[in-house]
Amino acid sequence: MSSPLPSSPAASVLDLAPVVPVVVVDDLADAVPLARALVAGGLPAIEVTLRTPVALDAIRAIAGEVPDAVVGAGTVVTAEQVADVVAAGARFLVSPGWTDALLEAMRGSGVPFLPGVSTTSEVVALLERGVREMKFFPAEAAGGTAYLKALSAPLPQARFCPTGGITPASAPEYLALPNVGCVGGSWMLPKDAVAGRDWERVERLARAAAGLSAGGTSR
Repeated sequence: MSSPLPSSPAASVLDLAPVVPVVVVDDLADAVPLARALVAGGLPAIEVTLRTPVALDAIRAIAGEVPDAVVGAGTVVTAEQVADVVAAGARFLVSPGWTDALLEAMRGSGVPFLPGVSTTSEVVALLERGVREMKFFPAEAAGGTAYLKALSAPLPQARFCPTGGITPASAPEYLALPNVGCVGGSWMLPKDAVAGRDWERVERLARAAAGLSAGGTSR
């Protein structure tokens, strides 16, 4: 599969796959085989979080060695990080929250971005600034499917990628909502599988996640 995300800033991360893996890379040597396993399982959009010292190098490695991956950067909280991750090859940006300065940097990056929200006022503020696609975080703690369902009537133009506490069991409930394009999660990357470099297991779990749909457990 060729890279499915066009270079246009208008391209949507929300439509690549039902699940975006949220990846924490502790060992740089794991980055490429992990990404290959996720892509082989049908999850091309991979959010590498900036939570470890090797995260930037992991993005660079995946961008350079896994051409079918659409690698993005998560936990982006400063304008400097925006510049660094785009230079490393990130093709989309995800933040846990936003400020006007961060939003300006993400908008100017030339790649798609999902600023984080957890309240109605934050959603309205982003809509006012012309942003319609957002990360809803922390999804379960912030009200889950009930909250997003309540937002869909007064703010139908907003679309979300909920992340935080979502499981294979709850993902279809989120995906059933009209304002949810995809969900973010890490359940396809159990710590013991990554520690043991069991990439076949990661691929199997990724394939199951890629098959999730609004109606049940598989497409």
